[in-house]
Amino acid sequence: MIGYIIRRLLLIIPTLLIVTFITTLAIRLVPGDIIDMKVALLDYSTTEGIEAERARIEASLGLDVPIHIYYVRWMRDLILHGDLGDSLWQRTPVTQDILRRLPITLELGILAFVIGLLISFPVGIYSAVRQDTIGDYIARTVAILCMSLPTFWVGTMVVVFPSIWWHWSPPIVNIPFFSDPIGNLKMYFLPAAILGMVMNGVNMRMTRTMMLEVLRQDYIRTAWSKGLKERVVVYRHALKNAMIPVVTIIGLQIPIIVGGSVIIEQIFCLPGMGRLLLNAAFQRDYTMVVGITFVFCIIVLLAVLITDLSYAYLDPRIRYK
Repeated sequence: MIGYIIRRLLLIIPTLLIVTFITTLAIRLVPGDIIDMKVALLDYSTTEGIEAERARIEASLGLDVPIHIYYVRWMRDLILHGDLGDSLWQRTPVTQDILRRLPITLELGILAFVIGLLISFPVGIYSAVRQDTIGDYIARTVAILCMSLPTFWVGTMVVVFPSIWWHWSPPIVNIPFFSDPIGNLKMYFLPAAILGMVMNGVNMRMTRTMMLEVLRQDYIRTAWSKGLKERVVVYRHALKNAMIPVVTIIGLQIPIIVGGSVIIEQIFCLPGMGRLLLNAAFQRDYTMVVGITFVFCIIVLLAVLITDLSYAYLDPRIRYK
Protein backbone atom coordinates (compact mmCIF):
# COMPACT_ATOMS: atom_id res chain seq x y z
CA MET A 1 0.00 0.00 0.00
CA ILE A 2 2.75 2.47 0.96
CA GLY A 3 4.66 1.77 -2.24
CA TYR A 4 1.53 2.29 -4.31
CA ILE A 5 0.82 5.62 -2.62
CA ILE A 6 4.41 6.78 -3.19
CA ARG A 7 4.22 5.86 -6.89
CA ARG A 8 0.92 7.70 -7.27
CA LEU A 9 2.31 10.78 -5.55
CA LEU A 10 5.33 10.73 -7.85
CA LEU A 11 3.04 10.51 -10.88
CA ILE A 12 1.42 13.76 -9.75
CA ILE A 13 4.63 15.62 -10.65
CA PRO A 14 4.57 15.07 -14.45
CA THR A 15 0.82 15.70 -14.44
CA LEU A 16 1.35 19.08 -12.78
CA LEU A 17 4.11 19.91 -15.27
CA ILE A 18 1.87 19.14 -18.24
CA VAL A 19 -1.17 20.97 -16.84
CA THR A 20 0.71 24.11 -15.86
CA PHE A 21 2.61 24.30 -19.15
CA ILE A 22 -0.57 23.89 -21.21
CA THR A 23 -2.27 26.54 -19.04
CA THR A 24 0.65 28.93 -19.52
CA LEU A 25 0.60 28.37 -23.27
CA ALA A 26 -3.18 28.67 -23.56
CA ILE A 27 -3.55 31.89 -21.56
CA ARG A 28 -0.69 33.51 -23.49
CA LEU A 29 -2.34 32.63 -26.81
CA VAL A 30 -5.61 34.36 -25.89
CA PRO A 31 -6.04 37.54 -27.98
CA GLY A 32 -4.98 40.66 -26.11
CA ASP A 33 -2.44 40.68 -23.30
CA ILE A 34 -1.79 42.46 -20.04
CA ILE A 35 0.73 44.80 -21.64
CA ASP A 36 -1.91 46.17 -24.03
CA MET A 37 -4.27 46.66 -21.08
CA LYS A 38 -1.65 48.53 -19.04
CA VAL A 39 -0.60 50.69 -21.98
CA ALA A 40 -4.25 51.54 -22.69
CA LEU A 41 -4.46 53.16 -19.25
CA LEU A 42 -1.63 55.55 -20.14
CA ASP A 43 -1.78 58.67 -22.29
CA TYR A 44 1.03 59.23 -24.78
CA SER A 45 1.05 61.70 -27.62
CA THR A 46 3.64 59.87 -29.73
CA THR A 47 3.98 56.33 -30.98
CA GLU A 48 7.59 56.24 -29.81
CA GLY A 49 6.52 56.96 -26.26
CA ILE A 50 3.96 54.16 -26.33
CA GLU A 51 6.45 51.65 -27.70
CA ALA A 52 9.09 52.63 -25.13
CA GLU A 53 6.59 52.28 -22.28
CA ARG A 54 5.39 48.98 -23.67
CA ALA A 55 8.97 47.64 -23.72
CA ARG A 56 9.54 48.86 -20.17
CA ILE A 57 6.36 47.17 -18.87
CA GLU A 58 7.17 43.98 -20.75
CA ALA A 59 10.64 43.81 -19.18
CA SER A 60 9.38 44.63 -15.68
CA LEU A 61 6.81 41.81 -15.83
CA GLY A 62 9.32 39.31 -17.20
CA LEU A 63 7.34 38.85 -20.42
CA ASP A 64 10.17 39.88 -22.71
CA VAL A 65 11.28 36.26 -23.13
CA PRO A 66 9.78 33.31 -25.06
CA ILE A 67 7.00 31.34 -23.38
CA HIS A 68 9.14 28.30 -22.63
CA ILE A 69 11.78 30.39 -20.88
CA TYR A 70 9.10 32.21 -18.90
CA TYR A 71 7.67 28.84 -17.82
CA VAL A 72 11.07 27.43 -16.85
CA ARG A 73 11.74 30.49 -14.67
CA TRP A 74 8.33 30.12 -13.00
CA MET A 75 8.89 26.41 -12.36
CA ARG A 76 12.40 27.09 -11.02
CA ASP A 77 11.06 29.56 -8.44
CA LEU A 78 8.33 27.08 -7.49
CA ILE A 79 10.73 24.19 -6.94
CA LEU A 80 13.50 26.12 -5.21
CA HIS A 81 11.48 28.58 -3.16
CA GLY A 82 7.87 27.33 -3.23
CA ASP A 83 7.00 30.64 -4.87
CA LEU A 84 4.12 30.86 -7.33
CA GLY A 85 5.27 34.31 -8.41
CA ASP A 86 3.66 37.72 -8.15
CA SER A 87 0.43 38.89 -9.70
CA LEU A 88 1.21 40.76 -12.91
CA TRP A 89 -1.60 43.20 -12.23
CA GLN A 90 -1.62 43.78 -8.46
CA ARG A 91 2.08 42.92 -7.90
CA THR A 92 1.13 40.92 -4.79
CA PRO A 93 2.33 37.35 -4.06
CA VAL A 94 0.10 34.80 -5.76
CA THR A 95 0.54 32.37 -2.87
CA GLN A 96 -0.73 34.96 -0.41
CA ASP A 97 -3.83 35.70 -2.50
CA ILE A 98 -4.56 31.99 -2.94
CA LEU A 99 -4.20 31.18 0.77
CA ARG A 100 -6.58 34.00 1.61
CA ARG A 101 -9.24 32.72 -0.81
CA LEU A 102 -8.67 28.96 -0.55
CA PRO A 103 -10.77 28.41 2.64
CA ILE A 104 -13.82 29.94 0.94
CA THR A 105 -13.58 27.65 -2.08
CA LEU A 106 -12.86 24.61 0.09
CA GLU A 107 -15.87 25.33 2.30
CA LEU A 108 -18.12 25.76 -0.72
CA GLY A 109 -16.86 22.56 -2.34
CA ILE A 110 -17.00 20.45 0.85
CA LEU A 111 -20.49 21.70 1.69
CA ALA A 112 -21.69 20.96 -1.86
CA PHE A 113 -20.10 17.50 -1.63
CA VAL A 114 -21.75 16.74 1.73
CA ILE A 115 -25.17 18.00 0.60
CA GLY A 116 -24.92 15.89 -2.54
CA LEU A 117 -24.09 12.73 -0.59
CA LEU A 118 -26.69 13.28 2.14
CA ILE A 119 -29.45 13.61 -0.45
CA SER A 120 -28.39 11.25 -3.22
CA PHE A 121 -27.48 8.16 -1.17
CA PRO A 122 -30.72 7.79 0.84
CA VAL A 123 -32.89 8.66 -2.16
CA GLY A 124 -31.01 6.28 -4.46
CA ILE A 125 -31.23 3.44 -1.93
CA TYR A 126 -34.93 4.06 -1.32
CA SER A 127 -35.58 4.18 -5.07
CA ALA A 128 -33.92 0.79 -5.52
CA VAL A 129 -35.57 -0.91 -2.56
CA ARG A 130 -39.00 0.47 -3.54
CA GLN A 131 -38.61 -0.11 -7.27
CA ASP A 132 -41.51 0.97 -9.52
CA THR A 133 -43.41 2.70 -6.74
CA ILE A 134 -44.59 6.30 -6.75
CA GLY A 135 -41.57 7.29 -4.65
CA ASP A 136 -39.26 5.61 -7.16
CA TYR A 137 -40.79 7.49 -10.08
CA ILE A 138 -40.54 10.80 -8.21
CA ALA A 139 -36.89 10.14 -7.27
CA ARG A 140 -35.97 9.22 -10.84
CA THR A 141 -37.69 12.35 -12.18
CA VAL A 142 -35.86 14.56 -9.70
CA ALA A 143 -32.54 12.89 -10.58
CA ILE A 144 -33.02 13.51 -14.30
CA LEU A 145 -34.07 17.10 -13.59
CA CYS A 146 -30.92 17.71 -11.51
CA MET A 147 -28.76 16.30 -14.29
CA SER A 148 -30.50 18.37 -16.99
CA LEU A 149 -30.51 21.86 -15.46
CA PRO A 150 -27.18 23.75 -15.73
CA THR A 151 -25.97 25.10 -12.42
CA PHE A 152 -25.12 28.56 -13.79
CA TRP A 153 -28.72 28.96 -15.03
CA VAL A 154 -30.24 27.79 -11.75
CA GLY A 155 -27.93 30.07 -9.79
CA THR A 156 -28.84 33.06 -11.94
CA MET A 157 -32.57 32.35 -11.58
CA VAL A 158 -32.24 32.00 -7.81
CA VAL A 159 -30.56 35.41 -7.62
CA VAL A 160 -32.78 37.25 -10.12
CA PHE A 161 -36.36 36.13 -9.53
CA PRO A 162 -36.51 36.32 -5.71
CA SER A 163 -35.11 39.84 -5.92
CA ILE A 164 -37.87 40.80 -8.38
CA TRP A 165 -40.80 39.00 -6.74
CA TRP A 166 -40.00 39.21 -3.01
CA HIS A 167 -37.24 41.87 -2.92
CA TRP A 168 -34.83 39.35 -1.42
CA SER A 169 -31.38 38.42 -2.59
CA PRO A 170 -28.63 36.21 -1.12
CA PRO A 171 -26.13 38.04 1.13
CA ILE A 172 -23.09 39.28 -0.74
CA VAL A 173 -20.89 40.09 2.27
CA ASN A 174 -18.65 37.20 3.25
CA ILE A 175 -19.26 36.01 6.83
CA PRO A 176 -16.30 34.14 8.37
CA PHE A 177 -17.24 30.80 9.87
CA PHE A 178 -15.60 31.32 13.27
CA SER A 179 -17.15 34.75 13.80
CA ASP A 180 -20.72 33.65 12.95
CA PRO A 181 -21.10 29.92 12.11
CA ILE A 182 -24.87 30.11 11.59
CA GLY A 183 -24.68 33.16 9.35
CA ASN A 184 -21.81 31.58 7.43
CA LEU A 185 -23.78 28.39 6.76
CA LYS A 186 -26.84 30.40 5.72
CA MET A 187 -24.69 32.25 3.21
CA TYR A 188 -23.03 29.14 1.74
CA PHE A 189 -25.95 26.71 1.84
CA LEU A 190 -27.79 27.98 -1.24
CA PRO A 191 -24.77 28.14 -3.63
CA ALA A 192 -23.49 24.83 -2.25
CA ALA A 193 -26.87 23.16 -2.83
CA ILE A 194 -26.94 24.43 -6.41
CA LEU A 195 -23.35 23.33 -6.99
CA GLY A 196 -24.15 19.86 -5.64
CA MET A 197 -27.29 19.57 -7.77
CA VAL A 198 -25.63 17.73 -10.67
CA MET A 199 -23.86 15.48 -8.18
CA ASN A 200 -27.23 14.63 -6.64
CA GLY A 201 -28.72 13.52 -9.93
CA VAL A 202 -25.79 11.39 -11.06
CA ASN A 203 -25.33 9.73 -7.67
CA MET A 204 -29.04 8.98 -7.34
CA ARG A 205 -29.07 7.20 -10.67
CA MET A 206 -25.85 5.30 -10.08
CA THR A 207 -26.77 4.29 -6.52
CA ARG A 208 -30.17 3.04 -7.66
CA THR A 209 -28.70 1.09 -10.60
CA MET A 210 -26.00 -0.63 -8.57
CA MET A 211 -28.30 -1.38 -5.65
CA LEU A 212 -30.78 -3.03 -8.02
CA GLU A 213 -28.01 -5.16 -9.47
CA VAL A 214 -26.75 -6.26 -6.05
CA LEU A 215 -30.23 -6.89 -4.64
CA ARG A 216 -30.76 -9.49 -7.37
CA GLN A 217 -27.70 -11.52 -6.33
CA ASP A 218 -28.07 -14.99 -4.81
CA TYR A 219 -26.48 -14.11 -1.47
CA ILE A 220 -29.05 -11.33 -1.01
CA ARG A 221 -31.87 -13.81 -1.66
CA THR A 222 -30.26 -16.07 0.92
CA ALA A 223 -30.18 -13.22 3.43
CA TRP A 224 -33.88 -12.53 2.80
CA SER A 225 -34.73 -16.22 3.16
CA LYS A 226 -32.94 -16.36 6.54
CA GLY A 227 -35.41 -13.79 7.81
CA LEU A 228 -32.97 -10.91 8.28
CA LYS A 229 -34.44 -7.46 8.71
CA GLU A 230 -34.60 -5.22 5.66
CA ARG A 231 -32.24 -2.71 7.24
CA VAL A 232 -29.61 -5.41 7.80
CA VAL A 233 -29.92 -6.83 4.28
CA VAL A 234 -29.78 -3.44 2.58
CA TYR A 235 -27.13 -1.64 4.61
CA ARG A 236 -24.90 -4.47 5.79
CA HIS A 237 -24.96 -6.88 2.85
CA ALA A 238 -25.99 -4.93 -0.25
CA LEU A 239 -24.83 -1.33 0.11
CA LYS A 240 -21.10 -1.93 0.57
CA ASN A 241 -20.88 -4.18 -2.49
CA ALA A 242 -22.74 -1.61 -4.59
CA MET A 243 -20.49 1.28 -3.60
CA ILE A 244 -17.39 0.82 -5.78
CA PRO A 245 -18.95 2.15 -9.03
CA VAL A 246 -20.69 4.90 -7.04
CA VAL A 247 -17.41 5.95 -5.41
CA THR A 248 -15.80 6.03 -8.86
CA ILE A 249 -18.49 8.44 -10.07
CA ILE A 250 -18.05 10.57 -6.95
CA GLY A 251 -14.31 10.84 -7.62
CA LEU A 252 -14.98 11.92 -11.19
CA GLN A 253 -17.33 14.64 -9.94
CA ILE A 254 -14.64 16.41 -7.90
CA PRO A 255 -13.36 18.27 -11.01
CA ILE A 256 -16.96 19.26 -11.79
CA ILE A 257 -17.35 20.78 -8.33
CA VAL A 258 -13.99 22.56 -8.64
CA GLY A 259 -14.87 23.92 -12.09
CA GLY A 260 -18.40 24.82 -11.05
CA SER A 261 -17.11 26.90 -8.15
CA VAL A 262 -15.73 29.41 -10.68
CA ILE A 263 -19.22 30.29 -11.95
CA ILE A 264 -21.08 29.88 -8.65
CA GLU A 265 -18.67 32.15 -6.79
CA GLN A 266 -19.11 34.80 -9.46
CA ILE A 267 -22.92 34.58 -9.34
CA PHE A 268 -23.16 34.72 -5.53
CA CYS A 269 -20.24 37.16 -5.09
CA LEU A 270 -18.17 34.74 -3.01
CA PRO A 271 -14.55 35.90 -2.77
CA GLY A 272 -13.03 32.47 -3.41
CA MET A 273 -10.41 31.08 -5.76
CA GLY A 274 -12.92 30.54 -8.56
CA ARG A 275 -13.84 34.20 -8.70
CA LEU A 276 -10.18 35.15 -8.42
CA LEU A 277 -9.40 32.87 -11.38
CA LEU A 278 -12.15 34.41 -13.49
CA ASN A 279 -11.00 37.95 -12.76
CA ALA A 280 -7.38 36.99 -13.46
CA ALA A 281 -8.36 35.51 -16.83
CA PHE A 282 -10.18 38.72 -17.77
CA GLN A 283 -7.15 40.78 -16.75
CA ARG A 284 -4.71 38.42 -18.52
CA ASP A 285 -2.89 37.94 -15.21
CA TYR A 286 -0.90 34.94 -16.41
CA THR A 287 0.89 34.20 -13.16
CA MET A 288 -2.31 34.22 -11.14
CA VAL A 289 -4.12 31.96 -13.62
CA VAL A 290 -1.31 29.40 -13.64
CA GLY A 291 -0.97 29.49 -9.85
CA ILE A 292 -4.67 28.89 -9.23
CA THR A 293 -4.74 26.13 -11.85
CA PHE A 294 -1.77 24.52 -10.10
CA VAL A 295 -3.65 24.45 -6.77
CA PHE A 296 -6.88 23.21 -8.37
CA CYS A 297 -4.94 20.43 -10.10
CA ILE A 298 -3.40 19.29 -6.80
CA ILE A 299 -6.85 19.18 -5.16
CA VAL A 300 -8.31 17.09 -7.99
CA LEU A 301 -5.37 14.67 -8.13
CA LEU A 302 -5.41 14.08 -4.37
CA ALA A 303 -9.18 13.52 -4.48
CA VAL A 304 -8.73 10.93 -7.23
CA LEU A 305 -6.00 9.21 -5.20
CA ILE A 306 -8.25 9.04 -2.12
CA THR A 307 -11.03 7.62 -4.30
CA ASP A 308 -8.74 4.87 -5.59
CA LEU A 309 -7.55 4.00 -2.06
CA SER A 310 -11.13 3.69 -0.84
CA TYR A 311 -11.64 0.67 -3.12
CA ALA A 312 -9.54 -1.51 -0.81
CA TYR A 313 -11.80 -0.61 2.11
CA LEU A 314 -14.99 -1.34 0.19
CA ASP A 315 -13.73 -4.63 -1.27
CA PRO A 316 -11.13 -6.57 0.80
CA ARG A 317 -10.19 -8.56 -2.32
CA ILE A 318 -8.55 -5.47 -3.79
CA ARG A 319 -4.87 -5.14 -2.91
CA TYR A 320 -2.43 -2.45 -3.99
CA LYS A 321 1.04 -3.87 -4.59
